[in-house]
Amino acid sequence: MFSYDDYKEIIRIIKSTGHASSYKKAINQDEFIIMRHDVEYSVERAYELSKVEESMDFTSNYFFQWTNNSYNILSKRNMDMIKDMHERGQHIGLHYALNGLTDMKQVRVQIQKELDILSEMFDFSVDTFSVHRPSRDILAENIKLNGKLNAYQDEFFTFKDDVDENTVVDVKYMSDANHIWRYGYPDESNIKGHKKVQILTHPFAWTKKGYDNFDNYKTLVTEKLEVMIDSIDAECKDFREYKDWFKEHAGLS
Repeated sequence: MFSYDDYKEIIRIIKSTGHASSYKKAINQDEFIIMRHDVEYSVERAYELSKVEESMDFTSNYFFQWTNNSYNILSKRNMDMIKDMHERGQHIGLHYALNGLTDMKQVRVQIQKELDILSEMFDFSVDTFSVHRPSRDILAENIKLNGKLNAYQDEFFTFKDDVDENTVVDVKYMSDANHIWRYGYPDESNIKGHKKVQILTHPFAWTKKGYDNFDNYKTLVTEKLEVMIDSIDAECKDFREYKDWFKEHAGLS
């Protein structure tokens, strides 16, 4: 359920409706299907998924974290990939992490600050955001900022208590959180059976082969080790004599 072929089938269904949309377009539409990606752990996997979309002449919405322990959004390597995605028509947004902040006024201030920083650093407007692991209070707050769009605001997301896949909502929401599809799988019935749909995926879960949860994490960690080894090698001449040892023990050779 998490291979590129599986993903292509979801995209095929979305394209057949003619309602694929960005957030900016969707806010004034009676029917839309928004594909959103919250990027955890790996910019590389987000980049690869964007190329799968490009092969099908499809664009969607990618949200990157400013504060993330697994990747640096402002490294040259990652900025180059994200800028390339933007130039190929992908919509780039902020995946905002609360980091313990609960004061809603301060949350708004911090989101605006991070949007401004990313817009300046990338030299294009970053004007949409999603909240990482939103609390019930965040969802109920229905945050709206002037000139910015929140993936969880009421035009794109229906907030209700005790929602399951059979709950009647204005916007059908489906998410692959923790490698499990919640609130329904984006098949033909769920995608075409609702006028308004938002689908959330996490690109680290998607690969060419489509692994189960354990093997997916195993390959993800291996990929991150390879990036770390190559990064150290590029910076430290004295590491080169050890590089092969580290690659062998990481299963990379």
